[in-house]
This record gives sequence, C-alpha cells and structure tokens, in this order.
Amino acid sequence: MGFAVPADAYDRFMGRYSAHLSPQFADLAGVSSGQRVIDVGCGPGALATELVDRLGSAAVVAVDPSESFVTAARARMPDVDIREASAEELPFADDQFDAALAQLVVHFMSDPVAGLAEMRRVTRPGGVVAACVWDHAGGRGPLSPLWEAAHELDPAVTGESHLPGSRQGDLIRLFEAAGLKDVEETELTVRLEHPTFDEWWEPFTLGVGPAGAYVAKLDPEHRDALREQCRANLPHAPFVLESQAWTARGLA
Repeated sequence: MGFAVPADAYDRFMGRYSAHLSPQFADLAGVSSGQRVIDVGCGPGALATELVDRLGSAAVVAVDPSESFVTAARARMPDVDIREASAEELPFADDQFDAALAQLVVHFMSDPVAGLAEMRRVTRPGGVVAACVWDHAGGRGPLSPLWEAAHELDPAVTGESHLPGSRQGDLIRLFEAAGLKDVEETELTVRLEHPTFDEWWEPFTLGVGPAGAYVAKLDPEHRDALREQCRANLPHAPFVLESQAWTARGLA
C-alpha cells in the first residue's frame, strides 16, 4: 500500500494537508478538555498532535500498524501512549474512551466495518466515533489532479475512487454496519497554497500510499509524461488546491 516509508516522506506527501484537516476534524468530533481520546491510524502524528494540544498528553492514546510511523510519533510525543496495532484489533478494553477518531484511515483498513466496530467497542456508551476520507470518487481530494492526469494518459487507471468511504454516503453505510447510532455525514474543506509546481509534484515521487506506489512503478518516460500532464492541467503557480473530505460522526 506504500506506507512502509519514513515519516518525513509522509509529512511532505499528505501531512501538509492533514495538518490543516486535523483542527476541523477534532472540532467536528467535539473534542474538548476533560475527555480521553484515541487516534486510530495516527500515522506520524498530525491529528494526535492536535489532540494533545487540546487535552494534554495523558488524555491521548494513538495506534498505527506502521512501525516507522509509530517510532516517529513516539519521538514527537514521548509522553503519549502510542502503540503499533491495527484498527481491527485495538489493544484496549471496552468503554475506555470518550471519543475515537480515524483521520484519513478508513479507506485503508483491511475490514472497515470491523475497524469501526472496534472503535465503537473501546468508546464509552454515548461517546463519539468519527472518521474522514478524502472525496476521491468525486475528484475533490488533494490527490485527484494526479489520478486525473494518470487516467488521461491511461484510461485503465482507476486511482483511489474505489476505496471505502471515498464517496458520498459510504461512511454512513459503514458506520451503521458497525453498529453506530445517530450517524451524520458532512464535508470538511482544506485549502493549501502550492508555491511552485515542483513543490506539489515532488512528494508524489517518495513512494507514499497508492499514488506514490503508482508513480514509483512507472518507467522514466511515463513518469515524465505524467508529470507534464499534471503540469498542463494545474493552474500556473502559485496555485491553491481546495480539497474536500467526507466525514461521519456517530455515537457508540
């Protein structure tokens, strides 16, 4: 899947967007002082950092299946309980948290319903479970320009639009299947300015996620063609990309 990469590569690739998404997502989940919260699929720690700022280190727990990401997150937040674990098998007892959050993670779970059910299990009755996924299917995610250019060059390319949660209504369906109640769906918007085309393009060459894995497997000629197709499609730099994430919130 392309996540066995250094944390700084992920920061440059997706962290630049998720850092802007995290405060909005925490607001939507109602994260506030006095709560104990788990960040499921924490990566190098963008959302966990926001949660620590709000709640303090002792009130935040995080998990991720990537050893490199867990190592990086622990170095950045040494006082936070961060464990190497998958969403589908959370190493916690029932009813331990006031809220469980999964930012840009559900579409990469091996079993999203099982992962969300685990988030519900470790959240106290009436507590909040929330998740968000970029609108890949609607072409409104930060990776959409790359996948659109790739599809123009090779119509067989499908990108990430097929992944769970990446289209309207997906997260509601998954949340309800996981037993969550009073599920509501909304959108969050991130706007990020890219000073140059190369600043936007270069992180795609780092091998992160499905997009990075796709670029990495191309031969130099096809990689150059993709880069130039992206350049032609995007506005002249500096340019701002506005990205939307589908977001669901339910009660345990």
